[in-house]
Order: sequence, then C-alpha cells, then structure tokens
Amino acid sequence: MAQAQEFEKVLDDSDTSVVSFEDQHRSILKKAQHTLHSNQALVPLIVLILSVAIFGVLVGGKFFNAFTLTLIIQQVAIVGIVGAAQTLVILTAGIDLSVGAIMVLSSVVMGQFTFRYGIPVPISIVCGLLCGTLCGFINGWLVAYMKLPPFIVTLGTWQIFNATKYLYSANETIRTQDIEAQAPLLQFFGTQLKMGGAVFTLGVIFMVLLVLYLWYVLNYTAWGRRLYAVGDDPDAADLSGVPVKKMLLTTYTLSGLICGMAGWVLIGRIGSVSPTAGEFANIESITAVVIGGISLFGGRGSILGMIFGALIVGVFSLGLRLYGADPQWTYLLIGVLIIAAVAVDQWIRKVAG
Repeated sequence: MAQAQEFEKVLDDSDTSVVSFEDQHRSILKKAQHTLHSNQALVPLIVLILSVAIFGVLVGGKFFNAFTLTLIIQQVAIVGIVGAAQTLVILTAGIDLSVGAIMVLSSVVMGQFTFRYGIPVPISIVCGLLCGTLCGFINGWLVAYMKLPPFIVTLGTWQIFNATKYLYSANETIRTQDIEAQAPLLQFFGTQLKMGGAVFTLGVIFMVLLVLYLWYVLNYTAWGRRLYAVGDDPDAADLSGVPVKKMLLTTYTLSGLICGMAGWVLIGRIGSVSPTAGEFANIESITAVVIGGISLFGGRGSILGMIFGALIVGVFSLGLRLYGADPQWTYLLIGVLIIAAVAVDQWIRKVAG
C-alpha cells in the first residue's frame, strides 16, 4: 500500500514537471511572438545579418569589402524607392501592380518632353512627376470611390500604363550620350560620391532619406496612424471618424508621386530613357515588402522591414553570383524566403492577435 502511494506521488510529480516544462516552453514562444509582433522589422534584419555573414564566409574578401557592399545598396535603390510606394498601398490592405509601369512612364515623359518638344529639363521633370501622381490618383479613385478591388484595378492600369509608355515613346530609347550632352539634369541621381572604397549615388541617398521620412510619418503622425487603422479595419476606422475614402485616394496618389521620383532616379541609374527598363519592378517591390515582414492583410508592418527585404534579395543575388552558383538558385531561395515570410506573418498574427 505504501509502495503504491509512493508510485502515485512520483507520477504526480512527473506530470507536474511535464506541465511546468510545457508552460515554460509556451511562455517562451509567446514572448518571442509578441516581440516579433511589436518589432516587425526584426525578422528581416536578422535574416539580412545572417545572409551577409554566410556569404562573407563563402566568398571571402570578394564579398566583404566596401565596394561590394555599397554596390548591393546601389542595385536595390530603385526597388527600395518603388517598394516604399508599394508599402504605403499594402498597409491599406491593397496592392499596386502598376508601380513599375508608372515609374517607367514617368521617366519616358521626362525624356520625351525634353528631347521631342524642347521643353526645359526642370519643367519636363515636373511634368514626369505630375504624370506619376495622376496615374496614382486614377488608381486611388477607382479603388476608393468606385470600390473596385485593388488587384483588379492595378492589373488593368498596369496594362494601360505599360502600353502607353511604348506607344508614346514609339519604343525608342534616348541614348546616354544625348542626355549627357543636352540634359545632364536628367541623370542627376546617378551622380557618384566616393568615400574610400565605398561608392554611393545620389539615388541611394534619396532612397535612404525617403524611407526615413516615411518611417517617421507612419509612426509619429496622425496621418500614419490613420493609414494603419484603414488597413487594419476600414469599418472600425470609418466609425472612429477616419475619412477612409480620402485616405485611400491620398495613399495611392502619393504612391504615384513616389513612383514618378523613382522614374527620375531610374534615368540616373541606367543613364538613358528606355521604355523597356524596370520590367519587373512591380514584382520586385512586392517581394521586398513580403520578405520585409509587411502583412499583405494590411495594418501591420514597418517600412524599414521593406528595405531589409530589398537588401536581402540584393545580397543573395550578388553573393551567389560571386560564389559562382547558377543564377536560378537566387530565384529558388527568394521563393523560399517569400513563403517563409508569409508563414511567419501568419504565425505571429494567430498567437499575438
């Protein structure tokens, strides 16, 4: 009898230990999920640091030098700027498939106004920016006031803007030599700044300043809080007095303006005005946003995460090239990262929500 009681006591103690261990394990997971929920850029930052470290070991000195690391930043400058525009839209639980077409159309307008009509370069640039803004306004009006799905709207306008840039430019490229000789201001953002072995362009500096400014606006202004509220629950935001339609229209219009600026930076990056440039900018911007931990369901995410996501893609692309791997490995790994990022987002939302 005594032995049976002792055995039952041992079983009870064992059960208590198991339950205590499980509670502790759940508590650690809960803390991790809440930490990631409150610091949305933390996951892509960790992945970026690990990626740089891994390729630094695999490639060695060819990767870990100032020129290579700043080259990565130069290569993602366009994606970072267009990604900033995409971030604003996705935070409203929308999506913009036309960002790349808006960017290139704006650059074509700048070039054609200058060389076809002889309009002064500053005015041509302003016209290009207005073109991008108008394209964004059209998207916003169709989504906010016509209540059409953002995916369908921007899929349609992507085709329209894409065709327009080819028809208007007659599929002709304005050469680098012509721009350098007659309109160097168009290449302004391609100006290089050298600091030791590091090489930056004014386009990179603009990208960094733009992201920092938008980060401040999204986190410390009433407009930013309203944007998150619209993306999280538009009905609740409307009941709280947030002008949802006006916010959507403003967001898409601002996105178009940013894409117009990206068009100017694009001319500086490639040196010419080409209607075939930036063909995959829309997909690349969405990739940067998703890997950056910004929720496609809207209302949650950090624009800093988008930049980390763009840099991760840049690190993988250049790192694998220096390593001598088949370029298809880049697409494979980026695909894995996209799926993993969405899975992590779902995991965080489910437990921390």
